[in-house]
Amino acid sequence: MTSTQRLTPVAATTSTVVLEVVDKTLVAEDVVALTLASPDGARLPDWAPGAHVDLVLPTGMTRQYSLCGDRFDPSTYRIGVLREASGRGGSAYVHDVLAPGDLVGVGGPRNNFPLVPADRYLFVAGGIGITPLLPMLHQADLLGADWQLLYGGRRRASMAFLDRLSGYGDRVRVAPQDESGLLDLAGFLGRPQPGTRVYCCGPAPLLAAIEAACSDWPPYSLRTERFAGGDLGAPARSAPFEVELARTGRTVTVGPGVGVLEAIGSVGVEVLSSCRQGTCGTCETTVLAGRPDHRDSLLDDDERAAGDCMYPCVSRSLDDRLVLDL
Repeated sequence: MTSTQRLTPVAATTSTVVLEVVDKTLVAEDVVALTLASPDGARLPDWAPGAHVDLVLPTGMTRQYSLCGDRFDPSTYRIGVLREASGRGGSAYVHDVLAPGDLVGVGGPRNNFPLVPADRYLFVAGGIGITPLLPMLHQADLLGADWQLLYGGRRRASMAFLDRLSGYGDRVRVAPQDESGLLDLAGFLGRPQPGTRVYCCGPAPLLAAIEAACSDWPPYSLRTERFAGGDLGAPARSAPFEVELARTGRTVTVGPGVGVLEAIGSVGVEVLSSCRQGTCGTCETTVLAGRPDHRDSLLDDDERAAGDCMYPCVSRSLDDRLVLDL
C-alpha cells in the first residue's frame, strides 16, 4: 500500500519544499529513478544542466542527487539513485522503503557543475556519474555543438539510462568494464583542441585518471564532479583561530579538531549545510576578511585565490582571524 500518509510528512523550511514521489522505476541493477512533483501541481524552480537537489528523507537523512530529467518540464524533477552498499543508509532507504505517494523534502536546485559555452564537448561518465551528464548531452545537442560521450560501468546491466542514449548513435561509446576493460581515456580525448571542454563525473579513480590524462590541456578545459570529498589531509595550521560573525557581532574561537561549522553553531548561528564533505555547496559563506584554508572539492584555483567565499563544513583559516558575512 502506498499513500501520502504512509510515512511521516517532511516539513517544509525556507530552503526546502515538500514534493511527492510520483514514480519509482528500476533503470539498472541497483539504480532506481525517482520522479518528484508538487502535491498541488505547482511549478518547480527552474534548473540548468549540472544542477543537483538535496533529498530530505522522512527519516531526516539528507542526500544530494543530480537532476537528470527534462529541464523544460516545470512540473517534475527526476533523479537517479544508486544503492550504495557501503553507504550510510540513505540510498538503501530510497530503494527499500520509499514508494510512490510518499512525501520528501527537496532543497535547491544548486549548480556547482554548470555547462559553459564551448565549440566542442567531450563527456566521460562512470556508473551513476551519467546522471548530471544526461541534461548536458541534450543541451549540447539542442545547441548544435560537436560532442561525444564515453560511458563506462562494471557491466552493461549496471549502467543506467542506456535507453535514453541509444538515439544519439555513434556520438555515444558504451564501454562496460567486463567487455572492454578500463576506459581508454587517452584514445577518447586525443590531443588537446582549442574550444574543447571535458566534463567528467564518476568514482574517485576515474576522476584521478582523467585529471592525469588532461594534465597538459589548457587551464579550465576539464570540469569534474565528485560523489564524495577528496582526502582532506592535514589543515594548513594547527593553532586555534578566531571567526568573527560580522552580522551578529559575535566572535568564536575555533580550536584544533573543531570544525568552523560546528563552532559557529555553538554560538547559535545556524548555517544551512548538507553533505559536510565540501562537495554539495549548500554551506557556501562569504568571507569579508582573512584568508580561508580551502579544503573543499568545489572551488577552482582562481576561486580559491580570490578568497571571498568558503565552505565552513570542511574549510578553515590560514590567519589568526577570519571574518564571515554571518
